Amino acid sequence: MSGHDLTPTEARNRLMLRARDAMDREFEHELDVAALARTVGMSEAHFIRTFKNVFLETPHRYLQRRRVERAMYLLRETDRAVTDVCFDVGFNSLGTFSRTFKEIVGTSPTSFRQRWSPVAAVPTCFAMAWARPSSFGEAPREARPYSDPSADEGAAEVKE
Repeated sequence: MSGHDLTPTEARNRLMLRARDAMDREFEHELDVAALARTVGMSEAHFIRTFKNVFLETPHRYLQRRRVERAMYLLRETDRAVTDVCFDVGFNSLGTFSRTFKEIVGTSPTSFRQRWSPVAAVPTCFAMAWARPSSFGEAPREARPYSDPSADEGAAEVKE
């Protein structure tokens, strides 16, 4: 399928994936919304709105969650100090890092490190998926699981 065969929604989603991939590659650097918006040919405000529409969180929230995911890995797999981990993943303040980490994970970085003990009998991919933080608890609690067949009812009625 060439770029000309894409629906407007598919084209928009590809642009947002390109921006998110750039954020994933450079998560430890400052978030430059203007530069990301330029890479996908949008104004800053339109980029932020579109990103949130596609991924259900703002670019800033996404980047914070991505940084915390990386910090979780470093806290589990290394003996680096929490302060070093904080700066390694792109936070400029230990206080902001600790507050954000606790908001996302539910515990402080130090407590997380103390609690974490890998389970040898579980494949790593399952352990990593289980440990991955949610998107700040913004997902509605009453959302149906993906395996719920009634969740697909009315999907054809949704218009873009």
